[in-house]
Amino acid sequence: MRRISSNETPEERFKRVAEARTSAVLDKLRLLGNCANRQIYSYSEEDVAKIFSAINKRMRETKSKFHFSDKERFKL
Repeated sequence: MRRISSNETPEERFKRVAEARTSAVLDKLRLLGNCANRQIYSYSEEDVAKIFSAINKRMRETKSKFHFSDKERFKL
C-alpha cells in the first residue's frame, strides 16, 4: 500500500490516482479486445452489444460525476 505524502496537494493526489486508475482501465479494455479473436472465441453480435452497452452505461455514469452545474436548482 502506498502512503500518502503529507505534503501532497489534493491536485497532485488526484493526478496520481487518476493516472493509475485510467491506465488500469485502458489495460483492461486492451485485454477485452483480445476476446475479438474468432479463432479462439465464439460470440454473437448480441454478446458484443451487451458488453459495450454495459461499458458505455458505466462510462456515462462516471463522467456525470465530474460535471457540476450551478444552474441546476430544485423547483416544485
